[in-house]
Amino acid sequence: MSVATARHILVKTKEEAEGIKKQIENGADFSELAQKLSKCPSGRDGGNLGSFAPGQMVKEFDQVVFNEEVNKVHGPVQTQFGFHLIEITGRD
Repeated sequence: MSVATARHILVKTKEEAEGIKKQIENGADFSELAQKLSKCPSGRDGGNLGSFAPGQMVKEFDQVVFNEEVNKVHGPVQTQFGFHLIEITGRD
C-alpha cells in the first residue's frame, strides 16, 4: 500500500491560495506561511500532516498527493474545507 507525507496550507479563497503560492514561488518559506496563514490546526506545525495512506484524506486531496510530483507545491485544490496548497514531501 502506498504511503505519503505532505504538508499543506488551508485558506478560505482561491485568490488567497494563489497569492500564497506566488510568495512560495518567490522564495517565501512554506512552513512559516503555514504557521501564519493556514486555517488548519496543522498550521502550528508548519502544515505538516505526517504519513497517511490513500483514503485517509478527502478524495480531492488524495488525488493530488498520490499522483502528482513530489517536492513541489500543488494547488489551489478545493475541498469541502476550503482551498489547499499541498506540498508532497514523500511517497512510497
